[in-house]
Amino acid sequence: MLLLTLIQIVDLLVSVIVFLVIAQFVLSLLISFNVVNTSNQFVAAIYSAVSALLDPILRPIRRIMPSTGAIDFSPLVLLIGLQILQIVLNNLAASGY
Repeated sequence: MLLLTLIQIVDLLVSVIVFLVIAQFVLSLLISFNVVNTSNQFVAAIYSAVSALLDPILRPIRRIMPSTGAIDFSPLVLLIGLQILQIVLNNLAASGY
């Protein structure tokens, strides 16, 4: 029972991280195409907060991955890793352990 609870908590945290990665991606696109401006303090605060939350997770991935120029694939690698983690945890929970 305790293991199932821990798996559900980790699953919730994974879902929150996935949401933050998608929010950072969308916000960076909006900033890149000048739909929103970083001189707006609200936008700047949201972007810096999301970046501050994700940077400790993305930094080790960026160190391992080769440089690809202007495109940062570390969020994609993080999303794939989180999906794999969710699959493993869900299968573990379904097996009864």
